[in-house]
Amino acid sequence: MPHQFAKSLPFSQSEFDRRLAKTRAAMARRNLDVLLLTDPSNMAWITGYDGWSFYVHQGVLIFADPGNDPMWWGRRQDGAGALRTVWMDDERVTSYDETYIQSTEKHPMQELAARLHDLGHATARIGVELENYYFSAKAWLTLRAALPDAHFEDATALVNWQRAVKSDEELTYMRSAARISEKIIDGLLERVEPGIPKNEIVAEIYRDAVTGTEGQWGDYPAIVPLLPSGADAAASHLTWNGKPFATGEATFFEISGCVRRYHAPFCRTIFLGEPPDYILHAEAALVEGIEAGLEAARAGNRACDIANALNASLIKAGITRGARSGYPIGLSYPPDWGERTISIRPEDETVLEAGMTFHFMPGLWMENWGLEITESIVIRDGQAAECLCDRPRKLFVK
Repeated sequence: MPHQFAKSLPFSQSEFDRRLAKTRAAMARRNLDVLLLTDPSNMAWITGYDGWSFYVHQGVLIFADPGNDPMWWGRRQDGAGALRTVWMDDERVTSYDETYIQSTEKHPMQELAARLHDLGHATARIGVELENYYFSAKAWLTLRAALPDAHFEDATALVNWQRAVKSDEELTYMRSAARISEKIIDGLLERVEPGIPKNEIVAEIYRDAVTGTEGQWGDYPAIVPLLPSGADAAASHLTWNGKPFATGEATFFEISGCVRRYHAPFCRTIFLGEPPDYILHAEAALVEGIEAGLEAARAGNRACDIANALNASLIKAGITRGARSGYPIGLSYPPDWGERTISIRPEDETVLEAGMTFHFMPGLWMENWGLEITESIVIRDGQAAECLCDRPRKLFVK
């Protein structure tokens, strides 16, 4: 059936076809007949679906049969959004009615199970994303009970891994997101002063993020701005409050521009006043380590090579950090802009490929202070990684 609505898809049909073919090849390697996606990032990557509906049960079904297009399934009122955003024909949008919402008597997964049964997949090998923010324990138990003859496989991150190497179309959005990230950091450098309440600065961060740059509007990022100051900067994931910025404190800002759900995270630290020697010492070591890591971030090297290059500079300066120093980025929804596959750490020997994208994120969270200087990067053939953002790699002092 032809589309009822004019659509403005974020990607070409050939791009969606490429993604579906990669996913079906991965399904074939796992001998899966059906793949149920409930991660909204994976749903969007395969179909284009975009809506704030991930708080209810929804999913995309991918079938091994190449003549059988994916099927979007979700709440009936969200089906209207699917009709307007997915590339498939309208009959591939299916839904359950409102009586399933927060019901104590029935569950949406029972409706999905009945649908799979009617489609001839009652005994199929079905992949499900068991380690997923949006696939609850009750959803899993209900689906399994409603399809007792099906064989379920854990397909967590199957699609995430297919997303690792970005296409040129995807990189275009990430570079646009980077321009917004730069705008946000520029605004922070201009506006942050002692005595200004943090919430007022966050309001301006959101203004810059959403207004975007010339010719490019901004989407909402998958993570809210993080900006702890002073001793609180020892904690990596604090948000904001109404306290004013104070002289004698460093504040790191972890932000990201976002365009059509694609991110370019970027962190810089601002010190108000005269920074102490230990922070300047850490800044020098961190910048040296980042530059060494960028040199190691080449196609054919491994994720651990980046981490080891970084850590060599930090260890030489007497700094020890236990956290990983990066993760893959791209298309994402709350609560995280990472892709949850590769980690930049000494134990991860994943071979880097051209087109992979990472947030190279070697934050320092010490006992009573913190420092973040980071880069979103693209792996390239035969040369060091490309940094998506272009701002000085240093501690900013005001």
